[in-house]
Amino acid sequence: MHNFKCLFSLVLVVVLSACSGQEDKINGVSFVASRDVIDASHVNPIVEVNANFAAVMPFGFIKNLDHPDIKHNTDRQWFGETKPGAKQYIEELRKKDIKVMIKPQIWVWRGEFTGLIKMSSEENWKVLEASYSNFILEYVKLAKEVNAEIFCIGTELELFVKHRPQYWTDLITEIKTIYSGKLTYAANWDEFKHTPFWGQLDYIGIDAYFPVSDSKTPTLEECLEGWKAHKPIVSKLSETYSKPILFTEYGYRSVDFAGRKPWLSDRDMTAVNLEAQVNTTKALFETFWKEPWFAGGFIWKWFHKHNEVGGKNNSRFTPQNKPAEEVLRTYYKKEDE
Repeated sequence: MHNFKCLFSLVLVVVLSACSGQEDKINGVSFVASRDVIDASHVNPIVEVNANFAAVMPFGFIKNLDHPDIKHNTDRQWFGETKPGAKQYIEELRKKDIKVMIKPQIWVWRGEFTGLIKMSSEENWKVLEASYSNFILEYVKLAKEVNAEIFCIGTELELFVKHRPQYWTDLITEIKTIYSGKLTYAANWDEFKHTPFWGQLDYIGIDAYFPVSDSKTPTLEECLEGWKAHKPIVSKLSETYSKPILFTEYGYRSVDFAGRKPWLSDRDMTAVNLEAQVNTTKALFETFWKEPWFAGGFIWKWFHKHNEVGGKNNSRFTPQNKPAEEVLRTYYKKEDE
């Protein structure tokens, strides 16, 4: 029995390596859409942090959580949020050999949580489905045009997925008639266990804002201990589907209690704590990056004007110009260098 288990584990590692389609980890940044055209000066800092992937994130907008119409690719959006902008970003990233995941996202006006998008009638569900397909297929075609390595079919849409599972199954089937690259979906940290279509995708995508510590300044050891509640669930899902895990988003703010509710983006959280960001980030790398079933991830988030963002007085998610940037550079360095 023991030998069988060992053999099964070996086969699983081989299968997952084949599924991921690459030996290197995905050492990614979530590249924020901006008003501007980008150039080499905006991409070089990504290279310098040893990243090999960037998530490019065009946006669609809806008025509220029960509104079915998604506006996208309009002249009222920032350049980077549109299809021409996404394409220009990808072209510049490619010049520096940065691979790409296209990750279209929805923004609900006033910043309400996309996981709560839910229609109040069958008629509106149908309108939303048609609108979402129009939005997502626009970028599927771009993914085909630019040969994007990965395409993310949605981000944190828990109730939309829960109430319309057949729509999502059919959408994935349609996407595959257009685009032949790798597919994932960005499920929220408390959603991924229930996502019904992992078997149709190449990566199990998780936005990894798991709570790991209640301390004001969590230590590395506390965070490593905190991960013990979550890691077995994540690894078991990988085993169940024989699919690698991809952290479609991960990261921590440089604030007090950074590991308690890492998803919070409240503007009133202003007490800067650079050590908390360092320790939580290190613990995530130490927990996952050497696992054969773990494909890698995209840190949240990275702005194009590197010299003008982040810094020691910044309490937001970006690691730029903070001690956490050196953590990223260290763990993203190839082992053979």
